[in-house]
Amino acid sequence: MTVDYYKVLDVSKDASEAEIKKAFYKKARELHPDVNKASDAEERFKELNEAYDILSDGSKRSQYDRFGKVSGVGGPGGYQYVDLEDLFGSGFGMGDIFSQFFGGAAYGRANIRQEGRDMGIGLKLTLEEVAAGAKKEIVYDRLAPCETCGGTGVGEGGQTVDCEMCHGTGRVVSVQRTFLGDMQTQTLCPECGGTGKTIDIPCPDCEGQGRLPDRQHVTIDVPHGIRDGQQLRLSGYGEAGMHGASAGNLIVTVRVEPHREFKRDGDHLHIRKQVSIAQATLGAQVEVDGILKGESVDVEIPEGCQNEQIVRVRGRGLPRFRKEARGDLYVHIDVLIPRNLTKHQKELLEEFALELGEDIGGKRSTMQKIKDALS
Repeated sequence: MTVDYYKVLDVSKDASEAEIKKAFYKKARELHPDVNKASDAEERFKELNEAYDILSDGSKRSQYDRFGKVSGVGGPGGYQYVDLEDLFGSGFGMGDIFSQFFGGAAYGRANIRQEGRDMGIGLKLTLEEVAAGAKKEIVYDRLAPCETCGGTGVGEGGQTVDCEMCHGTGRVVSVQRTFLGDMQTQTLCPECGGTGKTIDIPCPDCEGQGRLPDRQHVTIDVPHGIRDGQQLRLSGYGEAGMHGASAGNLIVTVRVEPHREFKRDGDHLHIRKQVSIAQATLGAQVEVDGILKGESVDVEIPEGCQNEQIVRVRGRGLPRFRKEARGDLYVHIDVLIPRNLTKHQKELLEEFALELGEDIGGKRSTMQKIKDALS
């Protein structure tokens, strides 16, 4: 049966985007496997994420409202949904973001870093998009600044105060009695994590963190000529820091999909072109489609061109990265051998072979047989 995503989030069908987001945060806190030990908590949390993915996107929500389901990742909106992976290659998604969130709810906890981490994603491009440059909208999950408190973690009427445990020093001293006497050890304060500060009235939405899991829509300007594996760095679009600390960066790694006709070699392109025996023998000018939209490239086939010969066309390859110059186009020639010739065509070809003195297995044309008889 079709899942009722509105019921999953416990919102009405005319709920606003803000109401959907708020309901998602509330339900996520209740159902996350880190805090909910029910046997079906993980499955319900997965269903919750699916509901938020659909209802938080306008195009997906519209399709769901009309048909009761959404076909394909990204729906009809045209953007590319990208699964997150951290810079070490392990999987990273909304569930992991909430795990971090629950693990760092207390202000300044010692095992939680204040600055946001860098995040990494992969972005697929076609060779045509590489040639022309592209604007790509990606959708990803991250810990983003809390809109309620502006990223500070401070609730209404609250303020940042000295930590009561360490009295603002950020460190606590403990004394242990030994047979050698009293020994003092100094460690980071577990209450404030060494910052010396706590919040007297935390923000009710982010619980004093200053950040919340959220789905981000970011448009990336991909410059032409970018290469497979090359990275783009978007400053401040990674994980948000706690209590207004600096955010990490979003590292976008480009993956260029194989092309059905062109083979890439740096900034150069390779393509195959079929020509007839006559064109290869006598030389000709033929056309091939270029990599840019609507581009047509004239290729000069030299007289006596051989099969697998390569013809170079300068300046018709890929645009160089962030430059106006272009690489070259290398056209690999395939000479076609004709089939199903007519009788007349065979006679002409036989005459041509005999004219060159080529052995064609004793075959002689009717015209040659007449000539031989008259002589």
